[in-house]
Amino acid sequence: MIASDAQTMDISAEDRLRADFYNFLGLLLAGPPDQMLLDQMAGLSGDDTDLGQAIQAMARVAKVTKPTAAEREFNALFIGLGRGELLPYASFYLTGFLNEKPLAQLRNDMAVRGITRAQNVFEPEDNIASLMEMMAGMIVGRFGSSASLEDQKAFWNKHIGPWATHFYSDLEAAENSVLYASAGTAGRVFMEIEREAFRMTTA
Repeated sequence: MIASDAQTMDISAEDRLRADFYNFLGLLLAGPPDQMLLDQMAGLSGDDTDLGQAIQAMARVAKVTKPTAAEREFNALFIGLGRGELLPYASFYLTGFLNEKPLAQLRNDMAVRGITRAQNVFEPEDNIASLMEMMAGMIVGRFGSSASLEDQKAFWNKHIGPWATHFYSDLEAAENSVLYASAGTAGRVFMEIEREAFRMTTA
């Protein structure tokens, strides 16, 4: 995604951490991790919360994962011969088909927010990596002013909430998942935290 009229905003530490984790998931799901990203993952530490435990498990797997193995795993999961084991698109999860109404609705909402697809990105915009990146950008104001919590909630409830937890659960259980199984757990727990946090905000 490309930012337009980005502004430097005062973001709370909690929101900065939320945005960082959305960005991390987006980066990991956009392509196979290189050694630098694997090293960063291996250096992560967590607390006794469910998310902290998931992050610790992910760090343990990253420590013993080589870039070549991560690339094989990514390709088997998301590319494959013809198609990968998983199709990480909102349209597919919500309708059973690619490039359906959820993608059109997302493109409309992106236009309203001044979010445009980067020229070197050819994936449909409703893929999980792009949606994670969009949420991070909305939180920190990468697409203009920082989105209000209500705006974040509306976007999340419409484009992420209905399917992302299901996707991350599928990623946990996928036959070819090793490193990405641990990422699936972290993503699923994070989505559950976000769902509860948004539920507790005023309607």
